[in-house]
Amino acid sequence: MVIEQILLTNIKKMDIKNFAQAWLQAWNNHDIEGVLSHFSEDVEVTSPMIKIATQGTESRLLGKEAVREYWTIALSRFPELKFELICITEGVDSVALYYKTVLDKTAIEVMFFDERGLVNKMNAFYSLTENHH
Repeated sequence: MVIEQILLTNIKKMDIKNFAQAWLQAWNNHDIEGVLSHFSEDVEVTSPMIKIATQGTESRLLGKEAVREYWTIALSRFPELKFELICITEGVDSVALYYKTVLDKTAIEVMFFDERGLVNKMNAFYSLTENHH
C-alpha cells in the first residue's frame, strides 16, 4: 500500500506541461532517442500512419525497438517534420497532445503513463483531410 501511494504520488508530481514541451522539442529536433527516453521498453504504439507505412498489414508497434525503427524511417521520409502544439490535455495517468503535423494535418496523441512515469501506451489520431486555417 505504501509503495502504491509513492508511485501514484510520483505520477501526480509529473509536470505534464514540461513533458509535452520536452516531447515536442525532441520531435522538432528530430531526436528520436530524446522522444524514446519518455517511453517504457514494452510500449505499445497504435497509429493509422503505421497502417499506411506497412500497406495495411500492421497498425500497432510493440516495444521500444520497433518504435525506434519505424520513427527512423518516418523521419527519413519527412525531413521537414515539425510539430506545432495546439493544446495539452491531462487525463488520469495520461496526456493527450493536439498538434499540427506534416501534410497539413492535425493529430492527437494520447499517451498513458506507467508507475514510473514512462509512456507504456500511445494511440495516435490524425485528421482525415488537410486543414486550412
